[in-house]
Amino acid sequence: MGPSRRIRADAERNMARILDAAEAVLALEPNASLERIADAAGLGRATVHRRFPSRTALLDALAERLTQRYLLGLAEARVKTAPPLIALYRLTQIVFSLKLSHRFAIQLTAALTPAVLDGLDLLFARLRDAGAITAADAAWCRQVYLALLHEVHDLPADSPTLASSTTDETESKVDLLIQTTLGALGGSATTWVHQAPAHTAEASNSDPLPQALEDSGRG
Repeated sequence: MGPSRRIRADAERNMARILDAAEAVLALEPNASLERIADAAGLGRATVHRRFPSRTALLDALAERLTQRYLLGLAEARVKTAPPLIALYRLTQIVFSLKLSHRFAIQLTAALTPAVLDGLDLLFARLRDAGAITAADAAWCRQVYLALLHEVHDLPADSPTLASSTTDETESKVDLLIQTTLGALGGSATTWVHQAPAHTAEASNSDPLPQALEDSGRG
């Protein structure tokens, strides 16, 4: 590896270390300084300030990284081509995973770029065309889904609302979110209850959660 490639590789590693440290620190201390993040990253403060001259620049980078993972999740869920209920199930799994690994960045609305919103809107338009929901405005459907996503994610593990055939907390939340979303958008929650085993089996037989998403908490 030549000197210039080594320098680029070092810069990329430093960038990942800074963003990973920022995610971990800001999730616990939302007002933490760049100096605190530099210390957590194990890098000199000058290095961090050189890459991110301001807190705003750092937050923009965190939002951009999450945007790319949203787009990867939409592609992995095959929102354009998979049966829409399967795509919704797969996407919901992925988003819950991202909420766990990006506890701070997930709050940054800048990560929901037009490309991300368009992918969600396409999925809800396909759900309507398939008869799974009756609500006609895809943007409204997406807003309902995202609002319910936040509420379901924050439910405590012992909530009676999470009663489910599975003992896995995340899967229970996935099931609850899909049932509630379908019901709220003019579909039938029982549609998911009756079809969930088949959809779950088909989704589990697809590609596993991409490594880029599994490792999303590590850069």
